[in-house]
Amino acid sequence: MNRKIIGIFFIFSLLIVSGCASIRHGYEKPVVTITSFKAIPTGNLIPQFEIGLRIVNPNRLPLKLKGISYTIAIEGHKIMTGVSNQLPRIEAYGEDNVVLKASVGLFSSISFITNLIGSKKKDKISYSLEAKLDTGTLQPLIRITKKGELSLTQPMQNQ
Repeated sequence: MNRKIIGIFFIFSLLIVSGCASIRHGYEKPVVTITSFKAIPTGNLIPQFEIGLRIVNPNRLPLKLKGISYTIAIEGHKIMTGVSNQLPRIEAYGEDNVVLKASVGLFSSISFITNLIGSKKKDKISYSLEAKLDTGTLQPLIRITKKGELSLTQPMQNQ
């Protein structure tokens, strides 16, 4: 009988702690924007890039990032993926820059290029950035998706 009571109490305590940890009154998702994108030299055939991200914390508590994973897709093809655990603490109502390394997925890139060559001329291509920010074990993951279009006919500075 004592084991059942202790077990029920333990489970109930875990539910309360995890429930309280996930409650975030007035919490807003961080804002993630791409600030730079450049190719970096590699010693193999797979191209790599450095992607600059700006993360804005619009909340009253600091954002203690443990890790980030992300995917960049163009026209629905997942072209680049990457992860990092070298992230800054972003203070309350603060912002910071993060530089990530990304590798190109060879088969997705070939599929994208094949579709681009085979389709009629496009004025725009769609892109998406999906990022998953991890702030620790008791906190839920923060998922961010940015979608947009890049014009192939206008200069890059207007986009």
